[in-house]
Amino acid sequence: MSRGMQRRDGQRGSVTVELAILAPSMLLLASFAMLVGRVSLANAAVDAAAYSAARAASLSRDAATAQRRAEESVVSTLDGQGLRCLTLLVAVDTSQFARDAGEPASVTVTVECRVDLSAGALPGTPTDRWIRVEYASPLDLFRSRAG
Repeated sequence: MSRGMQRRDGQRGSVTVELAILAPSMLLLASFAMLVGRVSLANAAVDAAAYSAARAASLSRDAATAQRRAEESVVSTLDGQGLRCLTLLVAVDTSQFARDAGEPASVTVTVECRVDLSAGALPGTPTDRWIRVEYASPLDLFRSRAG
């Protein structure tokens, strides 16, 4: 650079200092956004799995089939969403299958999934989180059922 083009205000290197100050906070913000995004996607996937399982169970004619269909539905929905649970618990309440046809009844499915959040996690942030969702789906009022 020619002498006339040089900066004379004494701020040489200030961009480097600003970047050194801002970079860690930007990385922290990006990591936090990634954590929130992963938790949101996991919540949505577990919610969809519980809803799908409750619906599949409510279409069954007996409690044993409802239990099996609900568990299969949870696994296939979570696989379809690309979510791998560290621990997966599926509870299906089929006690209302014992009610007579004509009586209101429903089946309730509870899905609990422990999600791994360790990828990209900063020290001090959680590495896993439990997500619990419960859905109830009504049984057909006039369809025969077996407890």
